[in-house]
Amino acid sequence: MGASPLRGGRGGDCCAVVAADGRGVGKGATASGARGPRRAGSAAPGGGTVNDGPERLPRRLGVWSAAAVLVGSTIGSGIFRVPAEVAERVGAVGAMGLLWVLGGLFALAGALTLAELAVLFPRSGGIYVFLREGWGRLPAFLFGWTELLIIRPSALGAIAMLFAEYLRVFVPLTGAGVRLVAAGAILTLALANIRSLTWGAAVQNASTLAKVLALVGLAVLAFGLGDPQRGAFAGPIAFAPLSWGGFGLALVAVMWTYDGWADLTFLAGEVRDPARTLPRALLGGTLAVVAIYLLVNAAYLYVLTPAAMAGRPLVAADAARAVVGGAGASLVAAMVLLSAFGALNGSTMTGPRIFYAMAEDGLFFRPVAAVHPRYRTPWVAIALAAALGIAYVAVRTFEQLADAFVLGIWPFYALAVGAVFRLRRHRPDVPRPYRTWGYPFVPLLFLVASVAMLANALVQQPVSTAVGFGVILAGVPVYHLWRRQPKPPAPTTSRT
Repeated sequence: MGASPLRGGRGGDCCAVVAADGRGVGKGATASGARGPRRAGSAAPGGGTVNDGPERLPRRLGVWSAAAVLVGSTIGSGIFRVPAEVAERVGAVGAMGLLWVLGGLFALAGALTLAELAVLFPRSGGIYVFLREGWGRLPAFLFGWTELLIIRPSALGAIAMLFAEYLRVFVPLTGAGVRLVAAGAILTLALANIRSLTWGAAVQNASTLAKVLALVGLAVLAFGLGDPQRGAFAGPIAFAPLSWGGFGLALVAVMWTYDGWADLTFLAGEVRDPARTLPRALLGGTLAVVAIYLLVNAAYLYVLTPAAMAGRPLVAADAARAVVGGAGASLVAAMVLLSAFGALNGSTMTGPRIFYAMAEDGLFFRPVAAVHPRYRTPWVAIALAAALGIAYVAVRTFEQLADAFVLGIWPFYALAVGAVFRLRRHRPDVPRPYRTWGYPFVPLLFLVASVAMLANALVQQPVSTAVGFGVILAGVPVYHLWRRQPKPPAPTTSRT
Protein backbone atom coordinates (compact mmCIF):
# COMPACT_ATOMS: atom_id res chain seq x y z
CA MET A 1 0.00 0.00 0.00
CA GLY A 2 6.68 11.36 0.16
CA ALA A 3 9.71 15.10 1.21
CA SER A 4 9.51 18.97 1.68
CA PRO A 5 10.51 22.57 2.19
CA LEU A 6 8.30 25.54 1.88
CA ARG A 7 6.61 25.67 5.25
CA GLY A 8 3.85 28.10 4.27
CA GLY A 9 1.47 29.88 6.56
CA ARG A 10 3.76 30.54 9.53
CA GLY A 11 2.65 34.11 10.12
CA GLY A 12 4.13 35.23 6.80
CA ASP A 13 7.72 34.78 7.95
CA CYS A 14 10.43 34.37 5.32
CA CYS A 15 13.21 32.02 6.21
CA ALA A 16 16.15 30.49 4.34
CA VAL A 17 15.92 29.15 0.80
CA VAL A 18 16.50 25.42 0.63
CA ALA A 19 19.10 24.42 -1.92
CA ALA A 20 18.93 21.28 -3.99
CA ASP A 21 21.22 19.52 -1.54
CA GLY A 22 18.82 20.32 1.27
CA ARG A 23 20.93 22.98 2.98
CA GLY A 24 19.61 26.42 3.81
CA VAL A 25 21.50 28.96 1.68
CA GLY A 26 20.32 32.13 3.31
CA LYS A 27 17.49 34.61 3.05
CA GLY A 28 17.17 36.00 -0.44
CA ALA A 29 19.35 33.34 -2.03
CA THR A 30 18.32 31.12 -4.88
CA ALA A 31 18.46 27.35 -4.79
CA SER A 32 21.49 27.44 -7.04
CA GLY A 33 23.37 29.56 -4.58
CA ALA A 34 23.21 32.92 -6.35
CA ARG A 35 21.85 35.76 -4.29
CA GLY A 36 19.34 38.15 -5.73
CA PRO A 37 16.00 39.85 -5.21
CA ARG A 38 13.03 37.62 -4.58
CA ARG A 39 9.54 38.55 -3.51
CA ALA A 40 8.45 36.98 -0.27
CA GLY A 41 5.56 34.62 -0.82
CA SER A 42 6.09 34.58 -4.58
CA ALA A 43 4.95 31.03 -5.09
CA ALA A 44 2.97 28.27 -3.46
CA PRO A 45 -0.74 28.14 -3.71
CA GLY A 46 -0.66 27.17 -0.06
CA GLY A 47 0.97 30.41 0.94
CA GLY A 48 4.57 29.17 1.14
CA THR A 49 7.66 30.01 -0.86
CA VAL A 50 10.70 27.93 -1.72
CA ASN A 51 12.21 28.92 1.57
CA ASP A 52 12.21 27.47 5.01
CA GLY A 53 14.39 26.91 8.02
CA PRO A 54 16.99 24.16 7.91
CA GLU A 55 15.85 20.60 8.47
CA ARG A 56 16.12 19.75 12.18
CA LEU A 57 16.64 16.05 11.48
CA PRO A 58 20.19 15.11 10.43
CA ARG A 59 20.81 13.80 6.90
CA ARG A 60 22.17 10.29 7.37
CA LEU A 61 20.80 8.15 4.52
CA GLY A 62 22.92 7.45 1.46
CA VAL A 63 21.74 6.02 -1.84
CA TRP A 64 21.91 2.35 -0.76
CA SER A 65 20.02 2.90 2.48
CA ALA A 66 17.47 5.06 0.66
CA ALA A 67 16.93 2.40 -2.00
CA ALA A 68 16.63 -0.24 0.74
CA VAL A 69 13.84 1.78 2.35
CA LEU A 70 11.92 1.76 -0.95
CA VAL A 71 12.54 -1.90 -1.78
CA GLY A 72 11.96 -3.08 1.78
CA SER A 73 8.75 -1.08 2.13
CA THR A 74 7.38 -2.34 -1.18
CA ILE A 75 8.16 -6.05 -1.01
CA GLY A 76 5.82 -7.29 1.69
CA SER A 77 3.21 -10.03 1.55
CA GLY A 78 1.77 -9.22 -1.88
CA ILE A 79 4.23 -11.17 -4.00
CA PHE A 80 3.42 -14.31 -1.98
CA ARG A 81 -0.38 -13.96 -2.34
CA VAL A 82 -1.42 -11.76 -5.24
CA PRO A 83 -0.16 -13.93 -8.16
CA ALA A 84 -2.83 -16.47 -7.21
CA GLU A 85 -5.52 -13.78 -7.36
CA VAL A 86 -4.20 -12.63 -10.74
CA ALA A 87 -4.34 -16.21 -12.04
CA GLU A 88 -7.91 -16.54 -10.82
CA ARG A 89 -9.00 -13.26 -12.44
CA VAL A 90 -7.41 -13.66 -15.88
CA GLY A 91 -6.14 -17.23 -16.28
CA ALA A 92 -4.10 -16.63 -19.45
CA VAL A 93 -0.31 -16.67 -19.04
CA GLY A 94 0.31 -13.76 -21.40
CA ALA A 95 -2.29 -11.58 -19.70
CA MET A 96 -0.78 -12.39 -16.29
CA GLY A 97 2.64 -11.26 -17.44
CA LEU A 98 1.18 -8.13 -19.02
CA LEU A 99 -0.47 -7.18 -15.72
CA TRP A 100 2.82 -7.31 -13.82
CA VAL A 101 4.55 -5.29 -16.55
CA LEU A 102 1.79 -2.66 -16.50
CA GLY A 103 1.88 -2.48 -12.71
CA GLY A 104 5.63 -1.94 -12.86
CA LEU A 105 5.23 0.81 -15.46
CA PHE A 106 2.66 2.61 -13.32
CA ALA A 107 4.90 2.38 -10.26
CA LEU A 108 7.86 3.69 -12.28
CA ALA A 109 5.72 6.56 -13.56
CA GLY A 110 4.85 7.51 -10.00
CA ALA A 111 8.44 7.23 -8.79
CA LEU A 112 9.83 9.27 -11.70
CA THR A 113 7.27 12.00 -11.05
CA LEU A 114 7.70 12.20 -7.29
CA ALA A 115 11.47 12.32 -7.75
CA GLU A 116 11.08 15.83 -9.21
CA LEU A 117 9.04 16.96 -6.23
CA ALA A 118 11.32 15.27 -3.70
CA VAL A 119 14.37 17.07 -5.13
CA LEU A 120 12.47 20.35 -5.36
CA PHE A 121 11.31 20.00 -1.73
CA PRO A 122 13.93 17.81 0.00
CA ARG A 123 12.42 17.83 3.47
CA SER A 124 10.60 15.44 5.77
CA GLY A 125 6.93 14.78 5.08
CA GLY A 126 6.84 13.65 1.46
CA ILE A 127 3.39 13.65 -0.08
CA TYR A 128 2.17 15.95 2.68
CA VAL A 129 4.67 18.59 1.52
CA PHE A 130 3.96 18.05 -2.18
CA LEU A 131 0.25 18.57 -1.57
CA ARG A 132 0.87 21.66 0.54
CA GLU A 133 3.10 23.26 -2.06
CA GLY A 134 1.05 22.18 -5.07
CA TRP A 135 -2.51 22.54 -3.85
CA GLY A 136 -2.47 24.33 -0.50
CA ARG A 137 -2.70 23.60 3.18
CA LEU A 138 -6.19 22.06 3.23
CA PRO A 139 -5.38 19.10 0.91
CA ALA A 140 -2.13 18.59 2.81
CA PHE A 141 -4.00 18.55 6.10
CA LEU A 142 -6.53 16.06 4.72
CA PHE A 143 -3.68 13.75 3.74
CA GLY A 144 -2.18 13.97 7.22
CA TRP A 145 -5.63 13.49 8.75
CA THR A 146 -6.17 10.37 6.65
CA GLU A 147 -2.66 9.11 7.44
CA LEU A 148 -3.42 9.51 11.12
CA LEU A 149 -6.83 7.81 11.14
CA ILE A 150 -6.57 5.27 8.30
CA ILE A 151 -3.38 4.89 6.32
CA ARG A 152 -0.50 4.56 8.79
CA PRO A 153 -2.17 2.57 11.58
CA SER A 154 -3.74 0.29 8.95
CA ALA A 155 -0.37 -0.27 7.29
CA LEU A 156 1.44 -1.00 10.55
CA GLY A 157 -1.38 -3.18 11.83
CA ALA A 158 -1.79 -5.19 8.62
CA ILE A 159 1.91 -5.94 8.24
CA ALA A 160 2.35 -6.79 11.92
CA MET A 161 -0.67 -9.12 11.84
CA LEU A 162 0.72 -10.91 8.80
CA PHE A 163 4.08 -11.30 10.54
CA ALA A 164 2.44 -12.79 13.63
CA GLU A 165 0.17 -15.12 11.65
CA TYR A 166 3.08 -16.71 9.82
CA LEU A 167 5.05 -17.06 13.03
CA ARG A 168 2.44 -19.69 13.95
CA VAL A 169 4.12 -22.06 11.50
CA PHE A 170 7.03 -22.27 13.94
CA VAL A 171 5.48 -21.22 17.28
CA PRO A 172 1.99 -22.24 18.47
CA LEU A 173 -0.05 -19.07 19.05
CA THR A 174 -3.68 -18.47 19.94
CA GLY A 175 -5.69 -15.68 18.34
CA ALA A 176 -4.85 -13.42 21.27
CA GLY A 177 -1.23 -14.48 21.01
CA VAL A 178 -1.13 -13.39 17.37
CA ARG A 179 -2.31 -9.91 18.33
CA LEU A 180 0.20 -9.70 21.18
CA VAL A 181 3.07 -10.68 18.88
CA ALA A 182 1.90 -8.14 16.30
CA ALA A 183 1.80 -5.41 18.93
CA GLY A 184 5.22 -6.46 20.20
CA ALA A 185 6.70 -6.26 16.69
CA ILE A 186 5.38 -2.72 16.24
CA LEU A 187 6.71 -1.66 19.65
CA THR A 188 10.14 -3.22 19.07
CA LEU A 189 10.70 -1.51 15.73
CA ALA A 190 9.35 1.79 17.03
CA LEU A 191 11.91 1.72 19.86
CA ALA A 192 14.69 0.86 17.40
CA ASN A 193 13.76 3.78 15.15
CA ILE A 194 13.47 6.16 18.10
CA ARG A 195 16.90 5.09 19.26
CA SER A 196 18.50 5.93 15.93
CA LEU A 197 17.68 6.36 12.27
CA THR A 198 20.95 4.53 11.72
CA TRP A 199 19.58 1.55 13.63
CA GLY A 200 16.39 1.60 11.59
CA ALA A 201 18.39 1.89 8.38
CA ALA A 202 20.62 -1.01 9.42
CA VAL A 203 17.58 -3.21 10.05
CA GLN A 204 16.15 -2.12 6.70
CA ASN A 205 19.37 -2.78 4.80
CA ALA A 206 19.79 -6.25 6.32
CA SER A 207 16.15 -7.32 5.97
CA THR A 208 15.91 -6.00 2.41
CA LEU A 209 19.05 -7.81 1.31
CA ALA A 210 17.86 -11.01 2.96
CA LYS A 211 14.38 -10.91 1.42
CA VAL A 212 15.75 -10.12 -2.05
CA LEU A 213 18.22 -13.01 -1.81
CA ALA A 214 15.43 -15.30 -0.58
CA LEU A 215 13.12 -14.41 -3.47
CA VAL A 216 15.88 -14.72 -6.03
CA GLY A 217 16.89 -18.01 -4.41
CA LEU A 218 13.34 -19.32 -4.73
CA ALA A 219 13.35 -18.39 -8.41
CA VAL A 220 16.72 -20.07 -8.96
CA LEU A 221 15.45 -23.24 -7.28
CA ALA A 222 12.34 -23.22 -9.45
CA PHE A 223 14.28 -22.80 -12.69
CA GLY A 224 17.05 -25.19 -11.64
CA LEU A 225 15.12 -28.02 -10.01
CA GLY A 226 11.53 -27.57 -11.20
CA ASP A 227 9.85 -29.59 -13.93
CA PRO A 228 8.87 -27.20 -16.75
CA GLN A 229 6.50 -29.80 -18.20
CA ARG A 230 4.22 -29.27 -15.19
CA GLY A 231 4.18 -25.49 -15.55
CA ALA A 232 2.54 -22.88 -17.73
CA PHE A 233 5.42 -22.61 -20.18
CA ALA A 234 4.96 -26.19 -21.40
CA GLY A 235 2.41 -24.86 -23.91
CA PRO A 236 1.98 -21.67 -25.94
CA ILE A 237 1.80 -18.33 -24.11
CA ALA A 238 -1.80 -17.16 -24.57
CA PHE A 239 -3.56 -13.87 -23.88
CA ALA A 240 -7.07 -15.31 -24.18
CA PRO A 241 -9.64 -16.08 -22.91
CA LEU A 242 -9.66 -12.73 -21.16
CA SER A 243 -12.33 -10.84 -19.24
CA TRP A 244 -11.64 -7.11 -19.21
CA GLY A 245 -13.53 -6.79 -15.95
CA GLY A 246 -11.34 -9.45 -14.39
CA PHE A 247 -8.27 -7.82 -15.92
CA GLY A 248 -9.14 -4.53 -14.20
CA LEU A 249 -9.70 -6.19 -10.83
CA ALA A 250 -6.42 -8.07 -11.15
CA LEU A 251 -4.59 -4.83 -11.98
CA VAL A 252 -5.86 -3.30 -8.73
CA ALA A 253 -4.35 -6.21 -6.79
CA VAL A 254 -1.07 -5.88 -8.69
CA MET A 255 -0.89 -2.16 -7.95
CA TRP A 256 -1.37 -2.91 -4.25
CA THR A 257 1.61 -5.26 -4.43
CA TYR A 258 3.74 -2.52 -6.01
CA ASP A 259 2.72 0.04 -3.38
CA GLY A 260 5.64 1.41 -1.36
CA TRP A 261 7.57 3.31 -4.01
CA ALA A 262 6.48 6.66 -2.48
CA ASP A 263 7.55 5.88 1.09
CA LEU A 264 11.13 7.01 0.57
CA THR A 265 10.01 10.58 -0.05
CA PHE A 266 8.72 10.82 3.53
CA LEU A 267 12.38 10.62 4.59
CA ALA A 268 13.73 13.12 2.05
CA GLY A 269 14.74 15.49 4.83
CA GLU A 270 17.13 12.84 6.16
CA VAL A 271 18.75 11.88 2.85
CA ARG A 272 22.28 13.07 2.07
CA ASP A 273 22.74 15.05 -1.15
CA PRO A 274 19.05 14.67 -2.08
CA ALA A 275 19.42 16.11 -5.60
CA ARG A 276 21.54 13.09 -6.54
CA THR A 277 20.43 10.47 -4.04
CA LEU A 278 16.64 10.69 -4.30
CA PRO A 279 16.24 10.23 -8.09
CA ARG A 280 18.76 7.39 -8.09
CA ALA A 281 17.18 5.62 -5.13
CA LEU A 282 13.61 6.11 -6.38
CA LEU A 283 14.37 4.91 -9.90
CA GLY A 284 16.86 2.19 -8.94
CA GLY A 285 14.74 0.85 -6.09
CA THR A 286 11.56 0.74 -8.18
CA LEU A 287 13.35 -0.95 -11.08
CA ALA A 288 14.73 -3.54 -8.66
CA VAL A 289 11.23 -4.28 -7.36
CA VAL A 290 9.85 -4.62 -10.90
CA ALA A 291 12.67 -6.98 -11.89
CA ILE A 292 12.20 -9.13 -8.77
CA TYR A 293 8.44 -9.35 -9.24
CA LEU A 294 8.75 -10.35 -12.90
CA LEU A 295 11.41 -12.95 -12.03
CA VAL A 296 9.38 -14.48 -9.20
CA ASN A 297 6.18 -14.61 -11.26
CA ALA A 298 8.05 -16.31 -14.08
CA ALA A 299 9.36 -18.83 -11.54
CA TYR A 300 5.84 -19.55 -10.28
CA LEU A 301 4.62 -20.13 -13.83
CA TYR A 302 7.63 -22.31 -14.62
CA VAL A 303 6.48 -24.95 -12.12
CA LEU A 304 2.72 -24.26 -11.86
CA THR A 305 -0.10 -23.65 -14.31
CA PRO A 306 -2.52 -20.73 -13.87
CA ALA A 307 -5.20 -23.25 -12.92
CA ALA A 308 -2.97 -24.65 -10.17
CA MET A 309 -2.22 -21.13 -8.90
CA ALA A 310 -5.76 -19.74 -8.99
CA GLY A 311 -7.27 -19.00 -5.61
CA ARG A 312 -4.44 -20.51 -3.59
CA PRO A 313 -3.83 -18.70 -0.26
CA LEU A 314 -0.05 -18.78 -0.61
CA VAL A 315 1.06 -19.61 -4.13
CA ALA A 316 4.73 -19.23 -3.20
CA ALA A 317 4.39 -22.22 -0.86
CA ASP A 318 2.89 -24.29 -3.68
CA ALA A 319 5.77 -23.36 -5.96
CA ALA A 320 8.35 -24.20 -3.29
CA ARG A 321 6.58 -27.48 -2.53
CA ALA A 322 6.68 -28.40 -6.21
CA VAL A 323 10.46 -27.92 -6.16
CA VAL A 324 11.68 -29.11 -2.73
CA GLY A 325 8.72 -31.06 -1.36
CA GLY A 326 7.16 -30.66 2.08
CA ALA A 327 9.88 -28.34 3.35
CA GLY A 328 8.57 -25.73 0.93
CA ALA A 329 5.84 -24.50 3.28
CA SER A 330 8.31 -23.82 6.10
CA LEU A 331 10.72 -22.17 3.67
CA VAL A 332 8.07 -19.78 2.39
CA ALA A 333 6.77 -19.06 5.90
CA ALA A 334 10.28 -17.96 6.86
CA MET A 335 10.44 -15.78 3.75
CA VAL A 336 7.11 -14.14 4.58
CA LEU A 337 8.28 -13.46 8.15
CA LEU A 338 11.43 -11.82 6.86
CA SER A 339 9.58 -9.83 4.21
CA ALA A 340 6.89 -8.62 6.61
CA PHE A 341 9.46 -7.62 9.24
CA GLY A 342 11.33 -5.49 6.72
CA ALA A 343 8.14 -3.88 5.41
CA LEU A 344 7.02 -3.12 8.98
CA ASN A 345 10.34 -1.47 9.72
CA GLY A 346 10.10 0.59 6.53
CA SER A 347 6.61 1.79 7.41
CA THR A 348 7.77 2.67 10.93
CA MET A 349 10.67 4.69 9.52
CA THR A 350 8.70 6.65 6.96
CA GLY A 351 5.13 7.31 8.09
CA PRO A 352 5.81 9.24 11.33
CA ARG A 353 7.67 11.91 9.33
CA ILE A 354 4.29 13.06 8.03
CA PHE A 355 3.02 13.82 11.52
CA TYR A 356 6.33 15.52 12.31
CA ALA A 357 6.03 17.77 9.24
CA MET A 358 2.42 18.64 10.05
CA ALA A 359 3.32 19.60 13.61
CA GLU A 360 6.17 21.80 12.35
CA ASP A 361 3.64 23.52 10.10
CA GLY A 362 1.28 24.18 13.00
CA LEU A 363 -1.34 21.83 11.54
CA PHE A 364 -0.95 19.27 14.31
CA PHE A 365 -0.08 19.27 18.00
CA ARG A 366 3.28 21.03 18.37
CA PRO A 367 4.83 18.41 20.71
CA VAL A 368 4.63 15.88 17.85
CA ALA A 369 7.41 17.86 16.13
CA ALA A 370 9.77 17.19 19.04
CA VAL A 371 13.20 15.86 18.07
CA HIS A 372 14.93 13.72 20.68
CA PRO A 373 17.82 15.77 22.10
CA ARG A 374 20.19 12.80 22.08
CA TYR A 375 19.06 10.50 19.28
CA ARG A 376 18.00 13.25 16.81
CA THR A 377 14.84 11.38 15.78
CA PRO A 378 11.16 12.50 15.75
CA TRP A 379 10.42 10.30 18.74
CA VAL A 380 6.95 11.61 19.60
CA ALA A 381 5.73 11.12 16.02
CA ILE A 382 7.13 7.57 15.96
CA ALA A 383 5.54 6.76 19.32
CA LEU A 384 2.18 8.14 18.13
CA ALA A 385 2.21 6.04 14.95
CA ALA A 386 3.16 2.92 16.91
CA ALA A 387 0.41 3.47 19.49
CA LEU A 388 -2.22 3.83 16.76
CA GLY A 389 -0.93 0.75 14.95
CA ILE A 390 -1.15 -1.30 18.15
CA ALA A 391 -4.68 -0.04 18.76
CA TYR A 392 -5.75 -1.11 15.27
CA VAL A 393 -4.19 -4.55 15.77
CA ALA A 394 -6.45 -5.00 18.79
CA VAL A 395 -9.72 -4.36 16.94
CA ARG A 396 -9.34 -5.10 13.21
CA THR A 397 -8.49 -8.02 10.90
CA PHE A 398 -5.72 -8.15 8.32
CA GLU A 399 -8.16 -7.86 5.41
CA GLN A 400 -9.90 -4.83 6.92
CA LEU A 401 -6.56 -3.14 7.54
CA ALA A 402 -5.20 -3.81 4.04
CA ASP A 403 -8.38 -2.60 2.29
CA ALA A 404 -8.48 0.58 4.38
CA PHE A 405 -4.87 1.37 3.49
CA VAL A 406 -5.37 1.10 -0.27
CA LEU A 407 -8.54 3.20 -0.27
CA GLY A 408 -6.98 5.89 1.90
CA ILE A 409 -3.70 6.43 0.04
CA TRP A 410 -4.54 6.43 -3.67
CA PRO A 411 -6.53 9.70 -3.89
CA PHE A 412 -3.50 11.47 -2.46
CA TYR A 413 -1.06 9.70 -4.79
CA ALA A 414 -3.07 11.13 -7.68
CA LEU A 415 -3.12 14.64 -6.18
CA ALA A 416 0.62 14.54 -5.47
CA VAL A 417 1.46 13.54 -9.04
CA GLY A 418 -0.95 16.18 -10.32
CA ALA A 419 0.97 18.78 -8.30
CA VAL A 420 3.84 18.45 -10.80
CA PHE A 421 1.68 20.04 -13.50
CA ARG A 422 0.49 22.83 -11.22
CA LEU A 423 3.96 23.66 -9.93
CA ARG A 424 5.45 23.65 -13.45
CA ARG A 425 2.83 26.22 -14.46
CA HIS A 426 2.78 28.43 -11.36
CA ARG A 427 6.46 28.25 -10.38
CA PRO A 428 8.41 27.83 -13.63
CA ASP A 429 11.36 29.89 -12.38
CA VAL A 430 12.25 27.58 -9.47
CA PRO A 431 15.46 25.64 -10.25
CA ARG A 432 14.76 21.95 -10.85
CA PRO A 433 17.94 19.86 -10.66
CA TYR A 434 15.85 16.85 -11.68
CA ARG A 435 12.90 16.96 -14.09
CA THR A 436 10.45 14.13 -14.59
CA TRP A 437 11.56 11.98 -17.50
CA GLY A 438 8.88 11.76 -20.20
CA TYR A 439 6.87 14.73 -18.91
CA PRO A 440 3.90 15.15 -19.39
CA PHE A 441 3.15 11.60 -20.55
CA VAL A 442 4.70 9.77 -17.58
CA PRO A 443 2.66 11.66 -14.94
CA LEU A 444 -0.47 11.32 -17.09
CA LEU A 445 0.05 7.55 -17.26
CA PHE A 446 0.07 7.39 -13.48
CA LEU A 447 -3.01 9.59 -13.17
CA VAL A 448 -4.93 7.32 -15.55
CA ALA A 449 -4.02 4.30 -13.40
CA SER A 450 -5.06 6.12 -10.22
CA VAL A 451 -8.44 7.17 -11.59
CA ALA A 452 -9.05 3.62 -12.83
CA MET A 453 -8.31 2.17 -9.39
CA LEU A 454 -10.60 4.61 -7.58
CA ALA A 455 -13.39 4.14 -10.12
CA ASN A 456 -13.10 0.37 -9.71
CA ALA A 457 -13.33 0.74 -5.93
CA LEU A 458 -16.48 2.84 -6.24
CA VAL A 459 -18.10 0.22 -8.47
CA GLN A 460 -16.95 -2.91 -6.66
CA GLN A 461 -17.05 -1.73 -3.03
CA PRO A 462 -19.40 1.28 -2.90
CA VAL A 463 -20.11 1.16 0.85
CA SER A 464 -16.54 0.85 2.12
CA THR A 465 -15.35 3.36 -0.48
CA ALA A 466 -17.99 5.87 0.61
CA VAL A 467 -17.00 5.40 4.25
CA GLY A 468 -13.35 5.99 3.37
CA PHE A 469 -14.11 9.16 1.45
CA GLY A 470 -16.36 10.25 4.30
CA VAL A 471 -13.47 9.98 6.75
CA ILE A 472 -11.30 12.06 4.42
CA LEU A 473 -13.94 14.79 4.00
CA ALA A 474 -14.62 14.86 7.74
CA GLY A 475 -11.21 16.47 8.02
CA VAL A 476 -12.46 19.65 6.31
CA PRO A 477 -14.33 21.09 9.32
CA VAL A 478 -11.55 19.85 11.61
CA TYR A 479 -9.04 21.83 9.54
CA HIS A 480 -11.04 25.06 9.81
CA LEU A 481 -11.54 24.59 13.55
CA TRP A 482 -7.83 23.89 14.00
CA ARG A 483 -6.81 27.06 12.18
CA ARG A 484 -8.82 29.16 14.63
CA GLN A 485 -7.00 27.78 17.67
CA PRO A 486 -3.98 29.67 19.09
CA LYS A 487 -0.81 27.65 18.58
CA PRO A 488 2.18 27.43 20.92
CA PRO A 489 5.65 27.72 19.37
CA ALA A 490 7.12 24.60 17.82
CA PRO A 491 9.36 22.59 20.16
CA THR A 492 13.08 22.98 19.87
CA THR A 493 15.84 20.63 20.85
CA SER A 494 19.35 21.08 22.07
CA ARG A 495 22.16 20.28 19.66
CA THR A 496 24.36 19.13 22.51
